[in-house]
Amino acid sequence: MKNKKIMVVDDEEDIRELIRFNLEKEGFEVISVADGESALEEARLRQPDLILLDVMLPGMDGTEVCFKLKSDISYKSIPIVMLSAKSDESDQLVGLKLGADDYLVKPFSPKVLVAKIGAILRRGEVVSSSQQGEEPVIRFKGLYMNPNDFSISYNDELLKLTAVEYKILYFLARKPGRVYTRERIIEQVRGDDVIITGRTVDVHILSLRRKLGAASDMIETVRGIGYKVQD
Repeated sequence: MKNKKIMVVDDEEDIRELIRFNLEKEGFEVISVADGESALEEARLRQPDLILLDVMLPGMDGTEVCFKLKSDISYKSIPIVMLSAKSDESDQLVGLKLGADDYLVKPFSPKVLVAKIGAILRRGEVVSSSQQGEEPVIRFKGLYMNPNDFSISYNDELLKLTAVEYKILYFLARKPGRVYTRERIIEQVRGDDVIITGRTVDVHILSLRRKLGAASDMIETVRGIGYKVQD
């Protein structure tokens, strides 16, 4: 992970410096900016490998920055982790619906932050390498998923999912009817080296159901255990 460029966007200098210190210890190059306009400019000039983006920014807020980046083909593949003091599920969903890859609530552990960044960057490397092989295409109840080009549609209507949402749905849909615990889903999507709670899985599932629309009941909650795609 050495020499990977991480852009930190936060209007609080103390937080930017705390993050910079911990990331540089791990060999990352850190780009530090304090507002949304600067974030867009630095993304264009520096092409970071990942962006840590605070929600509450002066002027253009973090959700608008996220929307602009994910709407531009030149930057949409850059992973974004939203940072916020708000822990409400609705606030997390806004970021995930806009295409953010993860959401971290302040105050957070620097070790957890570094672990999340490492996992997301490794996941991107795995995605890139997997394009060299052929994974099974899923056709199930109107759902079409081709992991070799990461296309997805339902009843021929294209869907827009984040990388994490895609991996969760693909994992569940490969074996309809089989129930997976939150821990098993975390292991499959994130790797077991990352500190993450089952609650994050719940947020991603809720976001997935919203995006699936009429097909939202395809994903069934098995109370006390986890989730499955209905057979």
